[in-house]
Amino acid sequence: MFNPTVRADKNSSVFKYVDWFTIILYIVLVLAGMVSIYAASYDFDHANMLSFAEFSGKQFRWIALSLVLGLVILLIDVRVFENYAYVIYVGLLMLLVVTIFVAPDIKGSHSWLVLGPVSLQPAEFGKFATALCLAKLFSGYNFVLNASKKNYLLALLIIFSPILLILAQNETGSALVYMSLFFVLYREGMSGLILLAALCAVIFFVVEVKFADTLLLGIPMGQSVVFILIMLLMVAMLALYCRHFEATRNVALWFAGTGAIVAILSLLGVNVPGTLYFSLAIGVALVYCLLLLLKLRTRQLLITIGAAVASLIFLFSVNIVFTSVLQPHQQLRIRVALGIEEDLRGAGYNVNQSKIAIGSGGMLGKGFLNGTQTKLKYVPEQHTDFIFCTIGEEEGFVGSAAVLVLFLILILRIISLAERQPTAFGRVYAYCVASYFIFHLCINIGMVIGLCPVIGIPLPFFSYGGSSLWGFTFLLFILLRIDASRREHSF
Repeated sequence: MFNPTVRADKNSSVFKYVDWFTIILYIVLVLAGMVSIYAASYDFDHANMLSFAEFSGKQFRWIALSLVLGLVILLIDVRVFENYAYVIYVGLLMLLVVTIFVAPDIKGSHSWLVLGPVSLQPAEFGKFATALCLAKLFSGYNFVLNASKKNYLLALLIIFSPILLILAQNETGSALVYMSLFFVLYREGMSGLILLAALCAVIFFVVEVKFADTLLLGIPMGQSVVFILIMLLMVAMLALYCRHFEATRNVALWFAGTGAIVAILSLLGVNVPGTLYFSLAIGVALVYCLLLLLKLRTRQLLITIGAAVASLIFLFSVNIVFTSVLQPHQQLRIRVALGIEEDLRGAGYNVNQSKIAIGSGGMLGKGFLNGTQTKLKYVPEQHTDFIFCTIGEEEGFVGSAAVLVLFLILILRIISLAERQPTAFGRVYAYCVASYFIFHLCINIGMVIGLCPVIGIPLPFFSYGGSSLWGFTFLLFILLRIDASRREHSF
């Protein structure tokens, strides 16, 4: 029988225990975002910030609706999110599938559903659905990630399903965001070697592409440097991971000795093909390690050999992937980001104008609504993905730093909420939220200041758009609802 008194008591307890500090941070960030959007799209002839004809007025409407959504989420029984996590996830996957076929072509992407005057991007809502599903998986009875390969496969299936569907929409930036969930897997017991492999892959790719046009030992300098990095990786893993110091010494001496011989031959005018030298040096080291593996049969040594072989395969596949898999505009953006090409009138235009705007702001900025780059519309998409350049120009280093500090406080607060959760469901979900925020913040800021390729990732709460704002509102307020009920699990 429904008891309204009990229901009212539950609702009052939610507002009693909800983390108001995080809500205040949320409100400050979304209001600062609206002001920044107003500054980015300011028109002297239409200066009303709350006018629905202006981007800031439209954003204010999204903010108002977001606050209503946040309130509704706080009033929902927390068990709904856990009990129906799989249903919500499957529903969002189905929506992503539908989007592929019914969404209109917008700048080559089929990722927006047009519902009359409103356009929504399902990929933004897929974030909280994937986080709920992953949290539900980890909250299963006696579920331990490292207990079996099946657990790993299930976790990877949950992460990669939306990635593949979003890639099918030709929306690479949104798909990459889901890769941040690997930090959650690491927190829950995934080997750090996987993160090391990802880091090495990024470094190898960047070095190989950036120095592809310079020759060293008769081969591209990038390839030579990656060969050397693979040698250093083998030596480091033998020493620090395998802790086999005799093997470390022998392999290191072999690499140093063959390198010295090649250097001497080069000084004598003897041409030694670089690919042959590096392949021979690493090949002999691998044979030595294989013979050692047959004798010792240790898992660490097997992984070291596998890492070296995988690195070599990755090295020889970089050029194929870069030229055959990536689209021409993606190749150009990467080359511009790495400083290989400038293309100030094409792919590098946005970033160059953004850097000019941020640099011109100086320490204290030009003042609110006084940004020349902003007012003269030199930076395209300055109210969406490049909103941070408006902050840098008008508020300067101090204002930009203040925004970053607010985000840092929010992320640290989310991590604090994660660590105080009594259940795996709450902890994993909270770390998913933190991972999303960290990835969005780092990539967007890096993109605006030219450290990352332009891949179209919004700055949370600041970039104009209802889908992004609602997506992060769902993420944050579901976490707040889970956190507010944590005391129910303490008894």
